[in-house]
Amino acid sequence: MLLTNEERDVEVYTDDNSPTVASAVVPETPLEELNLNWREKDLPQRLRTKHVHGLHPYLGKFVPQLVEIFLRKYFTPGQTILDPFSGSGTALVQANELGVHSIGCDISAFNVLLCNVKTAQYHFEQAKREIWDILERTRTTTQDGVHQLVFWKNQLNPQTTYETADPYLLNWYAPQARRELLAYKHYIETGDYQYKDLLKIILSRSARSARLTTHFDLDFPKEPQTEPYWCYKHARTCSPVQEAFKFLSRYSADTFKRISVFAKKRTTAHVTIHHADSRTFNFPPIDGVITSPPYVGLIDYHEQHKYAYHLLNLRDRRSEEIGPAARGTSQKARKQYQKSIAEVFRNALTSMPVGGRIIVVAGDRHNLYDEIAQALDVEVEGVVKRHVNRRTGRRSGEFYESIFIWKKV
Repeated sequence: MLLTNEERDVEVYTDDNSPTVASAVVPETPLEELNLNWREKDLPQRLRTKHVHGLHPYLGKFVPQLVEIFLRKYFTPGQTILDPFSGSGTALVQANELGVHSIGCDISAFNVLLCNVKTAQYHFEQAKREIWDILERTRTTTQDGVHQLVFWKNQLNPQTTYETADPYLLNWYAPQARRELLAYKHYIETGDYQYKDLLKIILSRSARSARLTTHFDLDFPKEPQTEPYWCYKHARTCSPVQEAFKFLSRYSADTFKRISVFAKKRTTAHVTIHHADSRTFNFPPIDGVITSPPYVGLIDYHEQHKYAYHLLNLRDRRSEEIGPAARGTSQKARKQYQKSIAEVFRNALTSMPVGGRIIVVAGDRHNLYDEIAQALDVEVEGVVKRHVNRRTGRRSGEFYESIFIWKKV
């Protein structure tokens, strides 16, 4: 069965071109006049997850408008910024929008994949053909009967069973969902597609939603949910997901729309991303840094995308993460965190000119960053407190962030 025109043209994501809270900021805007304590009506979710920022769920990313404010105040088009903890690529995307070159670095293979997909340039007719072609092939081999034959590049090939020995994939997916995900993966690997990484992100996002877990616990589910359960999100009894194709279809439409919208906003500014440890990587010359480092003892960044590592066979470097939740927030963990963060910024400073700035967004409830600054050759130019009073999901609640502005001396 081929996709209908309605399925092809559905707009899961709608862009909003209205002025944002960041658009009025200029280099002369005083720090004390920056209002960063936004309410939901000031900065609704559709703007916080605009275009490619909403391409894949990611815990711990900072708000793009926050990045935009400090890019507008401290950097100009043609300059180059570094994000040594590039995460989901928020700083890289926003820098490109403003004509600022950017370099990203991250220890997570999935993060690097996501950043590359968000910032890539696409030939859109080609991308559209590939997105719908692989979806239709997956539909043919998984929706219209178990033993269909697949017509691929004018050759008739018998369908594979799309099975795996991976314990994680066996435990966390119902048989039909697993079959659909593995079929899609098979076509990525064997198909003559130009944008394989883009297809991998569609697959990963679908795999996240198709796991055997409750609707209200997609962030860090502890064990597979195999029986019906009372759903706090929907206030009714729900059943675990049994298939993945509906997500593959939905996210195919959403992905194409998002990359299309960003293409209208992107500039010719360069974006370069490295899968490396920022403590030791040899950075090229930069004009400054804007980043949101991991918060000590809060998130295991590899673990949150575990499904992607298993499904896409990505290299796991979690042992090199800085401040992961698995190491806790003991005094020893905090000291190690301070040492590692200082090593990253000291390394970045060697590539910066005197007077260059490091902008750090951090939830510093353990008061670690004053000592980090003292360990570096920087002048503390300012600290701005930000009240974060709305988040989504079961981790919702309020907390405070600090934005540190340091100048190289």
